[in-house]
Amino acid sequence: MSAEQTAPTRPAPVDMAHHAHLSGVFAPQRQEVDVSDLSVSGEIPDDLQGSYLRNGPNPRFDPIGSYVYPLDGDAMVHRLDIGDGAAHYRNRFVRTPMVVAEEKADHAIWSGLTDGYTPPASEVGPELAGTFRQLPDINVVEHGGRLLAMAESDQPYRLDPADLATIARDDCDGAMAVGSTAHPKLDPETGELVLFNYVLEAPYLTWAVIGRDGQTLRPPTPVDGVDRPLMIHDMALTSRYIVLFLCPLVFDIEALLSGGGLLQWQPDSGTRIALIPRDGSAIGWIDAEPMWVWHFANGFDTPGADTVTVDYVEWTYPGGFADMPTPATSALVRAVLDPARGTIVRTTMGASVNVEFPRVDDRMLTRSHAQVATVGKSDGDSGDLDSLWFHDLSSGSESCWRPGVAIGEPIYLPGTEHDYWGAFGTDPADMSSHFYILPADDPAAGPLATVHMPIRVPAGLHGAWLPGT
Repeated sequence: MSAEQTAPTRPAPVDMAHHAHLSGVFAPQRQEVDVSDLSVSGEIPDDLQGSYLRNGPNPRFDPIGSYVYPLDGDAMVHRLDIGDGAAHYRNRFVRTPMVVAEEKADHAIWSGLTDGYTPPASEVGPELAGTFRQLPDINVVEHGGRLLAMAESDQPYRLDPADLATIARDDCDGAMAVGSTAHPKLDPETGELVLFNYVLEAPYLTWAVIGRDGQTLRPPTPVDGVDRPLMIHDMALTSRYIVLFLCPLVFDIEALLSGGGLLQWQPDSGTRIALIPRDGSAIGWIDAEPMWVWHFANGFDTPGADTVTVDYVEWTYPGGFADMPTPATSALVRAVLDPARGTIVRTTMGASVNVEFPRVDDRMLTRSHAQVATVGKSDGDSGDLDSLWFHDLSSGSESCWRPGVAIGEPIYLPGTEHDYWGAFGTDPADMSSHFYILPADDPAAGPLATVHMPIRVPAGLHGAWLPGT
């Protein structure tokens, strides 16, 4: 038989109109624009100078086979430059070899990750044949002179900070030689970028450190005591420790080959928490009940004690990856970890439930923080509508701003005189997108400025604030 006769069958198109994460506020944005002097309601504070960058899954062409959010979708990075009371916007696809090949063909070639389909050499050439789509679509990180579009357990793509043009994959001086998860953590005190990565084969889990100058201080180092491949999306960092929650979401290749899902929820094995000393000494382990964690707000060494405090959103189980009789629920939780005793004490913070995307002032990473912001539902929110919640940890109170739109992850915006919170949001009624700037001392009062985007910014994932010079 010829190569053409033995080529795998191309999967059918995904029904985008009836797919929750390919329609409405999630619908892909195919336009790339550069627009200056955006329209603003209210006034952008004069002391706010910098750029907000946000990443997210955004298929370049209509997908084929399947589309599982947020595992699938090409990367689109959005940049909003703010300064002198004005705002400017640009957006660009991250042009991986897969995106470039599809742009030449003018249609999707690679299918969703869960299909197992890969294109033949007759369609994409020998170098790309049998490959899966690269997905640097989760986060944006700036460190050591690099602007990086971060993937989940893969090497990132380096972008030109001037125009967001794609430069190349980057192993970051070898620290990400085996990849990185999308959530490395920057220590504001040392300037170090600390990261971890999971893979499907032994040693399953590694960690590494990049110095302030972008050079590797610690190459990928195995985490002893891990005997199976687990999905671990985020981490917490303190001055002394990397904190990893090894929740029981297991990569199961045998299940996939027999027609099941690649990720299997196995709650009977519970959660293991690794406290990895940054000085390279022996790892401490704590056993806990089964839970799921997508995102941490922050971690710090508890003042006056030999314990570690971490704030994170705790889920009963990973919705979409487990067949359970009741819906998954979440809450903002503070856990105090005692590495000497091997204990964990968890406290739910506030009354808000089903929150996500916890963020703090990034200058407070590794140190005790006063406020956490999250996205969640409030009274009157339904469907795509969300609200921003602000949790005051000193008083134990929480407040809420209800914008009446689909709101994205909050970001802390330090000004030279005052501080602010910001977020992208899209109105499902008319699909107009906006960036909201809220006062940090009273964010529930609503925006000081609403920046009107020239095009719709699809609901996406994570971003970073880069202060102006």
